[in-house]
Amino acid sequence: MGGPPGEVVEVAVITGLSGAGRSEAAKALEDLGWFVIDNLPPALIDKMLALALGRGNDMKRVALVIDARGGAFFGEAAAALDMLRRRVGRFRLIFLDAADDVLVRRFDASRRRHPMAIDDPVAVGIQRERELMRPIREGADLIIDTSELSVRGLRRKISEAFEDGAAGNGLRTTIVSFGYKFGLPLDADTVLDVRFLPNPHWIDGLRELTGLQPPVREFVLAQDSTGPFLDRVKGLFATTLPGYQAEGRQYLTIAVGCTGGRHRSVVLSEEICAFIKEQGYNAKVIHRDVGRPPMPP
Repeated sequence: MGGPPGEVVEVAVITGLSGAGRSEAAKALEDLGWFVIDNLPPALIDKMLALALGRGNDMKRVALVIDARGGAFFGEAAAALDMLRRRVGRFRLIFLDAADDVLVRRFDASRRRHPMAIDDPVAVGIQRERELMRPIREGADLIIDTSELSVRGLRRKISEAFEDGAAGNGLRTTIVSFGYKFGLPLDADTVLDVRFLPNPHWIDGLRELTGLQPPVREFVLAQDSTGPFLDRVKGLFATTLPGYQAEGRQYLTIAVGCTGGRHRSVVLSEEICAFIKEQGYNAKVIHRDVGRPPMPP
């Protein structure tokens, strides 16, 4: 790239599945003052970045948007991104994902053809693209599941991820409670299944409540298995979080699931979040399904 690694203050790559929101993510970064280069073939990343950050250029933050439209060039993406990660001072790879049925609905609503299914159903193109993008997804620093995000919600997520100083403040952890009946969070790095605990749904007086309310919290924490489970989970993260941070990991998403996502997973997500904060890490909790109506008895 012509110049020492420190010459580039910060580089971000936005990628992911077609229809998952790359264009809106790019607009959000532009609004935050990033210089955004869209639809760049991976083979040209090195030359374009050298040009954009040449002598006399005062740009400090550059975002590249790459996707399956790169065609045959996309096979070179993994090597190009690895080169970027090694040679620039601060680098982040953001992968946007969404559930298949959501992507199909978005393409139907826009009446656009999927770039990898010109003569086939959209669902076929989605699967082809998933396979093509799999190595890139596996190397992402942050995966954002846009299945249930509005445009405003996605912009807020991008703003939170790229707020000033975020890249230098160490590991940022998000704990997501969810219900298995509504599907796994696509952006989870670690998944904890707490369906082994007794379900408050079957307890009169608790069904209509959630894990954010004291009676449910007390019921879940009083179970014989809860204490030993939390002890082991805390031991796991006490060991792994320092390792993630030492390896330069900036984002971690922990998903905690029960059947409906209203009771057990909510309580334990709050407990895990509190523990991680006690360890000195930046952590927040999101209760994805707590607002859904309770299942019928």
